[in-house]
Amino acid sequence: MIKIYLKQAWVLLKQNPLFSTLYIVGTGLAIAMTMIMAVVYYVKIAPVYPEVNRMNTLYLSNSRFQKGTEQNKHTYQWAVSYKALQDWFYPLQNAAVVSGTLDNDMSDNSYIQPADRSGDFQVNLKLTDPNFFRIYSFQFLEGKAFTQSDLESGIYTAVITEDLARRLFGTSEGVVGQTFSLNYINYRVCGVVRSASYLTHKSYAQIYAPYSVSPGYREPKYGLPYLGAFYITFLVKDDAQADALRAEIQEIVRKENLMHPDDWTVDFWEQPTSHLVKVFQSYASEKLDVWATIRYFLLILLVLLVVPALNLSGMIASRMENRLPEMGVRKSFGAGRNGLLSQVMWENLLLTLLGGLLGLLLAWLALYIFREWVFTVFDRWPDTVPEGINVRVSGEMLFAPAVFASALVLCIALNLLSALIPAWSSLRKPIIYSLNEKR
Repeated sequence: MIKIYLKQAWVLLKQNPLFSTLYIVGTGLAIAMTMIMAVVYYVKIAPVYPEVNRMNTLYLSNSRFQKGTEQNKHTYQWAVSYKALQDWFYPLQNAAVVSGTLDNDMSDNSYIQPADRSGDFQVNLKLTDPNFFRIYSFQFLEGKAFTQSDLESGIYTAVITEDLARRLFGTSEGVVGQTFSLNYINYRVCGVVRSASYLTHKSYAQIYAPYSVSPGYREPKYGLPYLGAFYITFLVKDDAQADALRAEIQEIVRKENLMHPDDWTVDFWEQPTSHLVKVFQSYASEKLDVWATIRYFLLILLVLLVVPALNLSGMIASRMENRLPEMGVRKSFGAGRNGLLSQVMWENLLLTLLGGLLGLLLAWLALYIFREWVFTVFDRWPDTVPEGINVRVSGEMLFAPAVFASALVLCIALNLLSALIPAWSSLRKPIIYSLNEKR
């Protein structure tokens, strides 16, 4: 029966090209705008290379230290120092992996001096430790990550991406052991990884080097022994271990504040925070209002789906008025209201699916062409893409099963919203009225 309904829908589509075109295009635009938002947040939240452990990753990126008496108190907000990393975080029991990353001037402003003297160019550098590569699942094309002994000795070695390897050496093969000049210091390549996307900004870089190559990495800030420029990333096994980790860190805070009440106190707010919370949180001290966030997305969904559905509903109502004699004849031969309603809904679903396919293609096209800004359009504090960085949009981001499932659900929802009420209203009219309706 469904096959017959779909065949009839195809015939009606060809008989009413103007209506069908307007309906498909209107549906496509509504689906496209909604799918753009869905893909943007899929890329931010879903496990994509190399951040495949996002659901088990937590972050501690900021700290607040208060120094002095109550009458003369100074507040300092930054990250944590090397001493805090060694004394507080590396020894934690309730984390599978703990990694520290240094965020300083060197990580923000580093330049490569090419061997061919074609001109210095800026690169994205991440100063971290070997545990970083246990949290983020990079695919090594050759070589391996630098070791703990490399970190402790401060040796100038680095992992680079395949894109940078091609730019420096003309190939991504056989480059382990070769050297390049970074900030006028020669670094030895110890490994080459498959390039990630700038959209996975927690793990993205072009060069990964031990933080010990940065001068003064051990020095604290503002005379506070535990204030510095390291942010911490944790990998946990499950939610239970994540809760235990937070409790363990809060216990460290409680003990330290009791030990130094007259010197300084520390606060990490509710950190470490999960990846999901971090996506919607603008700064560490912000308390995320879950219901406000839900209302925000419901409002967007209302605008992107319900408003177009009302417009399409008017078109369906007009079309149903033209089909009243047909429905009256079917009723007179014994067709039930539910059967006719099912027929109309299946016919309309074909148009909606065609519109959904168009919308999906439009969404993919927009996401690829405008990839440098569209992925930040929903951010409160959007970052600009550094010059020379190619924002890679991979196949797993665009063609994930969740994306297709979202498109299908949106098509069905739009079909129900736009066609159910006008179809039900028309089919409730008496047979006599339907048969005598004039054209």
